Amino acid sequence: MRTKQTPTYEGRPYAKQDEELVDQGLQFDIGTLLSRRGVLFAGAGVAVAGLAACGTGEAEATDSGGTAAADATDLTEIPEETAGPYPGDGSNGADVLEQSGVVRSDIRSSFGSSTTTAEGVPMTLELTVYDMANGNARFEGVAVYVWHCNRDGGYSMYSEGLEDENYLRGVQVADADGVVTFTSVFPACYDGRWPHIHFEVYPDEASITDAANAIATSQVALPQETCELVYAEEGYEQSVENLGKVALDTDNVFSDDGGASQLPAVSGDVSSGFTVSLPVGVDTSTEAGGGGAAPSGGGGAPGEMPSGEPPSDQG
Repeated sequence: MRTKQTPTYEGRPYAKQDEELVDQGLQFDIGTLLSRRGVLFAGAGVAVAGLAACGTGEAEATDSGGTAAADATDLTEIPEETAGPYPGDGSNGADVLEQSGVVRSDIRSSFGSSTTTAEGVPMTLELTVYDMANGNARFEGVAVYVWHCNRDGGYSMYSEGLEDENYLRGVQVADADGVVTFTSVFPACYDGRWPHIHFEVYPDEASITDAANAIATSQVALPQETCELVYAEEGYEQSVENLGKVALDTDNVFSDDGGASQLPAVSGDVSSGFTVSLPVGVDTSTEAGGGGAAPSGGGGAPGEMPSGEPPSDQG
């Protein structure tokens, strides 16, 4: 009896012996490409990689940096919040955005006529901006202006004794991944407000000279556990008492939802510093309305006007 011969192609047995060569399947075709003359040309290599990804259904989306793209499916638009009475963007007196040197990543020191450095527990702030009107793409090229109070609760350019300082204020332009990073110090908790960081998003660096150009104005709500760790350190003594008198759900900015979309992820410790990271969804199809409505005045300590009367809207 004659034994049925197994069909082959270029020395390779058919994967499906009862089917034609053209019907042997993707994996057989890939093997043929790899084995043919023992050489895999660069162009074929790209084709094989693409075929393999499509065949397995496991191709992974990557961002422009070549790493797996972050899942932004649950992203919500960052809430529009007040810029407060100490914005320094020209909407309430002082304007740091007109000054040469404001575009920088390390905002701990003043620039220009002063080099005073703010003290405190080190903090790195990382904001990743997403363009919600463009399928949650990383918002490359937008300019983000960040400002916050110092360890004592004072704001540069406004608080008594700090009128000639501009530290803890700066602008970064988002990279290809929509990321801006600032080196700073952890802010205080001053009387009447939950610990926070202000920021404004502008279409590009050229537009920062006019606060009306901001496409988003919001605040980062700092997590209570991290605040308690920081405020146990020397120099933050007053923040301990102030934190005990406020809550996220009663804060005049975060009370509507407890800062749900404004609470960042935090890593690190008090000795090496903390990294504070927040995704920021910006929808340019909606109207920006948080900034540009700061109360009049703006001198003195946070929560007070020069006359000693509290402002109508603390920032």
